[in-house]
Amino acid sequence: MATKKPPLSKDQIVSMYMNYTLEHNEKPKSVFHFAKVNDFTEAEFYTFFGTLESIEKEIFNIFFDKTIALLQKDVNYESYDMKTKLLSFYFTFFELITANRSYVVMTLKQHQNQLKNLMLLTEFRNKFKDYISEIITDDFRIKIEKLQQYQEKVLTESFWIQFLLTLKFWMEDASPSFEKTDIYIEKSVKVSFELIDITPLESLIDFGKFIFKEKINNK
Repeated sequence: MATKKPPLSKDQIVSMYMNYTLEHNEKPKSVFHFAKVNDFTEAEFYTFFGTLESIEKEIFNIFFDKTIALLQKDVNYESYDMKTKLLSFYFTFFELITANRSYVVMTLKQHQNQLKNLMLLTEFRNKFKDYISEIITDDFRIKIEKLQQYQEKVLTESFWIQFLLTLKFWMEDASPSFEKTDIYIEKSVKVSFELIDITPLESLIDFGKFIFKEKINNK
């Protein structure tokens, strides 16, 4: 009697997709081909995903969800102020994607048109902006003169742009253990909060010197 194959899980499909992409240096040509190579049916695939691209988007969602889960395991996390929570998010998130750097860099550079690459982050972007809204504290709102809804949207969008710049820096970082990305995170987050707090000059100059030095060294 043939042994019944265990049901396929969503995580297994994601893992297979990442492995295929890295091993073949390209993403699968079709759902049919991807399923055949990995010995499962198209029907099983469509139980979890509608397209191959939706897997790519889901992978970044998984990175986000795992980051939040890890943060919430820290018993002190809820007592952190907004700045510390954001720093914790950055360091945890970039540690996760560094463990999957080859896939992340390859995926986010697959199209010459950078806008097409960023489309993979559309769902992640919504999650990130919601996260920023959630960690805004009352005292932080007071600091920026009783933030209104429109201003909050501007704020979350500003932090999203900061995240994209950090991601780009990480992708280009060739330092050991990506230590320069850690420096970038600390300085950029500090500048962001001090700009809002209207006390930016010293940190802005410090951050500017760091970026200028990196640009000179990379020429």
